[in-house]
Amino acid sequence: MESSLKNIEKKRIFLSGGTGFFGKNLLEYMNTLNANGAWQGELYILSRAPDRFCNNNPGLITLPNLHFIKGDIRNFEYSSLPTFDYVIHAATETDIKFIVEQPDETYSVIVDGTRRILAMGAEKQAKRLLYISSGAVYGVQPPKLPKLSEDYPCNPENAYGKGKLDAENMCLASGIDTVIARCFTFVGPYFPLEKHFAVGNFISSILNDEDINIHGDGTPYRSYLYATDLAEWLLTILLKGRANEAYNVGSDEAISIAELAKVICKYSASGNTQVHIAKKAKAGAVPTRYVPDVSKAFKLGAKIKVSLEEAIKRTIESAKGVML
Repeated sequence: MESSLKNIEKKRIFLSGGTGFFGKNLLEYMNTLNANGAWQGELYILSRAPDRFCNNNPGLITLPNLHFIKGDIRNFEYSSLPTFDYVIHAATETDIKFIVEQPDETYSVIVDGTRRILAMGAEKQAKRLLYISSGAVYGVQPPKLPKLSEDYPCNPENAYGKGKLDAENMCLASGIDTVIARCFTFVGPYFPLEKHFAVGNFISSILNDEDINIHGDGTPYRSYLYATDLAEWLLTILLKGRANEAYNVGSDEAISIAELAKVICKYSASGNTQVHIAKKAKAGAVPTRYVPDVSKAFKLGAKIKVSLEEAIKRTIESAKGVML
């Protein structure tokens, strides 16, 4: 077990957002820790539809002390719950279509959901809260700034980013021991292939033996952290992060969208997949970026263990259900 994850062996943890991409990979990681004897605690997961989740994911519900709580993040009942050593609050809405079309509802899920978590924390005196925030709190990254650090001024653009920032401030003002993870972009098992994320769309294309179509000019830079690294980073920040501080979570190894598409093309079953770029880059234009500075998390012991190519390969293998 990683030295950074010591002292979690018999802890009781509450996880909201436990049935999404983050939650599933955290649950899978906890299963691995349990199988290795590194964690023998209790995990409580909040879900609006726990029966459906359990039926659809039998391989994820093998922990001996796993409990599901049925309810909405904004009004779930917590009066009968025990005291928790740690609360990981990850429940949110990330679908860009939903965010654009329903900004008020997006903001409510984030802020009112956090208010409910804080009420539970105050009542049950949770020892520590990890709030899963987002790099969206920073707003637009200046194109000439290679990486966004935690001290960059926050200026979120939409309801999602504004909600995350307001929720951060609520957590910090609550008096509960809080640490914040500002998450960027990821890839791995359970990653949604049908939503607006470029990496998911590209993987979906090659799984369907289709060409990859880039609607822009392919120049924007992103970075991708693999799911097992993500889970380990979150637990590392939970256990070792300084109270009332934020830590960026993600890879600092930038890649353009066009180059990402080329990497994914290597795993085309037919070998005939082509990349089509709709627009030509403007002369002299500086590509946009969304890349974090993660040196602060590195100081806690977080590491990038899975390369991007290996992360892509594993994600495709998971999506196909067979080894390539």
